[in-house]
Formats: sequence, C-alpha cells, structure tokens
Amino acid sequence: MSQAFPSLTLSRVLIIVLDVLLGMFVGAVLAFVTALLLITAQVHAMQTTVNGWSITMTCGKVTNGILVRAACAEALPMVNLPEEATYWTATEDGSGQELTGRHTYVLHFPPGGLPPNSAFWSLTATNIQGRLVANPFNRYSVGDRSGLVANPDDSIDIYIQHGVPAGHEANWLPVPTGNFKLWLRVYQPGAAILSGKYHVPPVMEVH
Repeated sequence: MSQAFPSLTLSRVLIIVLDVLLGMFVGAVLAFVTALLLITAQVHAMQTTVNGWSITMTCGKVTNGILVRAACAEALPMVNLPEEATYWTATEDGSGQELTGRHTYVLHFPPGGLPPNSAFWSLTATNIQGRLVANPFNRYSVGDRSGLVANPDDSIDIYIQHGVPAGHEANWLPVPTGNFKLWLRVYQPGAAILSGKYHVPPVMEVH
C-alpha cells in the first residue's frame, strides 16, 4: 500500500503545521482586537455625557445581549439596575479639560440641586484606572452622610483638590497629584434621575 503523502518530507510537514498554527494565532488576535473595538464602541454608544459627567442607564438588565453585557463589565463592573443605583463618571471639568491634582476644583450644587434619592449618594475620587489612591487623611469620598456644610443660601460646594482647602475641610474631597476620575453614585435614585431630567453640575476649576 502506498503512503498517503509520499512527496511530503518531514520539513514540509512542519512548515504546513507552522503555517496552520500561525494562521490560527493571527485569527485569534484579530478576533480579540475586533471584540475590543466593538466593546469600546458599545461603551460610548450607551453613555450620555452632560456637563462632563457620563452615565449609562443600560447596564444591569437581564435582557441585555452579550455585547452590552461585555461593555457594562468594561465600564461599570458589578453594576446594579438603574432603579437601584445610578453611576456618573467624570475625567474632565466643565470646560473639557482633564481633571488633575495640579489644579483645584469646586462642584457646586445649587439649593435643592443635590442628587434626588431615597437612600444616599457619594462622590469618590480615584486614579484614571479606577483605583483609590492613599492619602494621609484616609478620606476617599464625601456625600450626604459625611457632614457637608451648606452655604448661607443652602447650596453645597464640594472642594476637589490635592491640598486641604482652608476653612472648608468638611466639604473637601482629596485627589491624587496626577490625573484622576470622579465617581458619583446615587442609590435608589429619584424620578428626575431615572427620566434623565436631572443633570450633575459641572466640575469647575478655581483660578
């Protein structure tokens, strides 16, 4: 009985095997890159940005397809349903400039302008990767349970900066020295948030 491939030498077989393996590797890499591009595009598509704050009301729903779920896992891991909690993020101030600890900022909530909710809200600062950065005061967030001091007109100013703001320590959110990200979480959000009527005020640089 003749051999199935009498003209193939061992070296030729190895070349064919290597070509097949290389093709599989290139195909896998292309598939991975394509998936990342699709996920990134989906993240941007489902976000709404107003005043420098981005929010998505899509994540957490059981009806979401695999692409939306992957995008939610990328943007907001372990997210709740919007009726349970809503999340805003900001990496830029109200003028579109990157947030950095080299500058000082104020987040001004006008009278009656705090995030409406039936539970609580909090504002947290992290590095760009979303990780908390140690500070000597062990303060990583402020919110409606941290004893914020109102202005005479009942508005609230939150001072977002690396150093301590003299006279405003109660309303101070420490940030890293470099670029940072803000996270605003509202639990059991009010109807104005769920309907999209409520907008978080812009973060303004103090000159």
